[in-house]
Amino acid sequence: MRSPLFALLAFIALLVTPAVDAAAVAPPARAEIDALLHALEKSGCEFNRNGAWHPAADAKRHLARKLEYLEGRNAVQSAEQFIDLAGSTSSTSGQAYLVKCGNAAPVESRKWLASQLSVIRAAGRAPVPGAK
Repeated sequence: MRSPLFALLAFIALLVTPAVDAAAVAPPARAEIDALLHALEKSGCEFNRNGAWHPAADAKRHLARKLEYLEGRNAVQSAEQFIDLAGSTSSTSGQAYLVKCGNAAPVESRKWLASQLSVIRAAGRAPVPGAK
């Protein structure tokens, strides 16, 4: 597992590296990322960042903003990269994000998102956000 310092340094490197020909994430990877964000938003779980708990919808918006920033830098090409660079740790504090669903113990968001990605892939397709 990477240290919080590594995550912070990686994010700082992204901040100071100029964006060159920024490209959108390839459609299959973007569909998986969108499905992850949708799963988080609809989960009813709580999301902890920097010591404060937030509703899943707020977490989705936060991660979507981080994704937009990373896309502008052409830094995300897969759902795994999204999880590593945007969905697992705070880029300001280096603290791991946590997800708490119901009465279950909180888990690191990296683990929760990876589990959701496995479910999405096992289904053979990324569900369309907003579809029932």
